[in-house]
Amino acid sequence: MDDLETRELRYFVAVAEELHFGRAAGRLGIAQPPLSRAIARLERRLGVRLLDRDRRGVALTDAGSVLLREAGAALDAVAAAARRTRRAADPKRPLVLATKAGASHEVLRRLLDAVAGEPEAPPVEILLCEVGEQARLLRDRHADVALMHRPYDDLAGFDSEDLHVEGQVAIVPAGHPLASRGRLTLADVQDVPDLPIARWPRLDGSYPDGPGPEARTQSQLAQLVALGRTLLLIPASSRAWQWPEHVAVPVVDAPKVTTVIAWPPSSRSLAVASLVGVAAGMIMAAT
Repeated sequence: MDDLETRELRYFVAVAEELHFGRAAGRLGIAQPPLSRAIARLERRLGVRLLDRDRRGVALTDAGSVLLREAGAALDAVAAAARRTRRAADPKRPLVLATKAGASHEVLRRLLDAVAGEPEAPPVEILLCEVGEQARLLRDRHADVALMHRPYDDLAGFDSEDLHVEGQVAIVPAGHPLASRGRLTLADVQDVPDLPIARWPRLDGSYPDGPGPEARTQSQLAQLVALGRTLLLIPASSRAWQWPEHVAVPVVDAPKVTTVIAWPPSSRSLAVASLVGVAAGMIMAAT
């Protein structure tokens, strides 16, 4: 059997995601008949039926579901290879550092100051993202390095260097009785009847059970807290984005959070190694 081509994988992914040949053709910018023929050729080459077609529409077969998952990963890998190749041809390009918006603000500021003070250090471009997105940005090579947080972020498969360890705070509405407390415990914040704790997505994207609202972005959380609908636990350094309607109260028995700089272990970039060295030196100077 011949190797699969990226073009036919893109065609199949479009049809599998749209479950409609006309919409998939429009998305791809081609006519429907050649798209239908391309999918039929792909099925013949693989020797399996990928799609069930009838008057009610299009549905994925079990084999089609497997190919959709594998094709997505393969196309991502091809795109990442192209990005790595282009970057390798431009030694003067900045390193891209991904970080959650508002998180580890002081660590990031110190790191950028340290880079600015090192003539041989590479320039750094900041890519701000939402909760849990750094791992994907590293894996698909949209970012070279990332600031991440143990135990919350997905560090599986990455190399990392610890930068900072800190406690956590509860962000509560300014008018709530908890806002007047000088310190809190986990027991104080876990079962507040009128202020259920916000639910962040797990590493797999699912949400834990509970009465609190589901939230994925910090702007969502900020407004929900300001409206008196939820509270949340975050690393103390993430207070940089809190609103005037918020109060941050230390939670003395919450697990410590470690900010790390992480990078793909396959990286052979001297610029990445230089940046990690600057980060490590910054920590040594602070201890």
